[in-house]
Amino acid sequence: MQFSRFGQKFTRQSGILQLMDDLGRALSEGKPVNMLGGGNPAHIPAVEQVFADTLRQIADNGAAIESLANYSTPQGDACLIAALAAYFRRRYGWDVTEQNIALTNGSQNAFFYLFNLFGGEFDDGSDKSILLPLSPEYIGYADTHIGAPRFLSVPPLIENAEHNGQSGFFKYRIDFAALENLPALREGKIGAICCSRPTNPSGNVLTDGEMARLDALALAHRVPLIIDNAYGMPFPDIIHVPARLDWHDNIILCFSLSKTGLPGVRTGIVLAAPEVVRAIASLNAITNLAPTRFGAAVAAPLIESGTLQQLSEREIQPFYQKQAGLAVSLLKKHFSDGLESSLKIHLPEGAIFLWLWFPRLPVPAQTLYQRLKARGTLVIPGEPFFIGFDTANYPHARECVRISIAQDEATLDQGIAAIAEEVRKAFAGAA
Repeated sequence: MQFSRFGQKFTRQSGILQLMDDLGRALSEGKPVNMLGGGNPAHIPAVEQVFADTLRQIADNGAAIESLANYSTPQGDACLIAALAAYFRRRYGWDVTEQNIALTNGSQNAFFYLFNLFGGEFDDGSDKSILLPLSPEYIGYADTHIGAPRFLSVPPLIENAEHNGQSGFFKYRIDFAALENLPALREGKIGAICCSRPTNPSGNVLTDGEMARLDALALAHRVPLIIDNAYGMPFPDIIHVPARLDWHDNIILCFSLSKTGLPGVRTGIVLAAPEVVRAIASLNAITNLAPTRFGAAVAAPLIESGTLQQLSEREIQPFYQKQAGLAVSLLKKHFSDGLESSLKIHLPEGAIFLWLWFPRLPVPAQTLYQRLKARGTLVIPGEPFFIGFDTANYPHARECVRISIAQDEATLDQGIAAIAEEVRKAFAGAA
């Protein structure tokens, strides 16, 4: 059977396919595994109890059956859209109406739309790319373009840092000198600027100053600034450093219910100018008819009551901050006895991951991933996250892995112990 170029592109091996396949197999096969590789959120009892209570409530009042038995418009469930518009006006004072919000079947769906709306071939003959100001970036972006990948980025600045008085940490900064002088910007070959905040995979939180500078850059070049808020404010709010959330009609904010604890309902939220919302509604109609409504039925009453915001502030954010502290302590424990210099940890500023850098690692992180997978520990190798520039002469990309901190202490301890053992073996083998 012969596939088209489209079919060949979307059926080949990709980083996001590897990630989701590993996750699905690990969960379905029932074998013991230290799952440090997926993006599944933790099961937080207090949060899940609220979801269970809400499910009973919407079942009793008929909202659950109504959401399952009827389509929404292509723009998405009207009740959730109205609740979100009122929430953003109330909480941030933004001039938001229902015409500024569209729903999608998860935020991955939203980025497929957005990257193909703003990156690719245009009627005037130009070919535009998506500018990622900081790489590494989310692995799920890499293969979203219908044609050839159209991403452009620059390597980050890497600063040594301390965390809670401890050394052995680092932080990525945007290299604005390189970014603002990219020929593609001057030549009109950029269709949009996009960043995640907190950044998946590193947990880096771009500062308010960095965000303001990106906003100004986007306005100066008349392209939208897309902000992936899947882990950010106001829900699930997994940010451990001071940060402000801004919006105006040149900013496209993307939210998700997944990291609040509802990945299975596949509900993404896009806040944008009305013309972008109309474009997303058109794409929804063609590809999905309409977005799924069940997640909206669960989320709408939680947003209207303020419960989702409270859960984010009181349960979700503190849980992951505690998990980050636990994972750091386990890394410090297992990477001791002469192994300390082989590990640097990105500052744990947010999200549900830690980003580990093994300077001068003798084997590629992909090899380390395969060795760990063979012994029942799953991580994600770093190189596929370095999107938009050639990493052939950039060894840092092959020295990093991402681990999830959403698991229980025993799983984290066993998985991190396995990572340390394999890193020690790699250095010993090279010696």
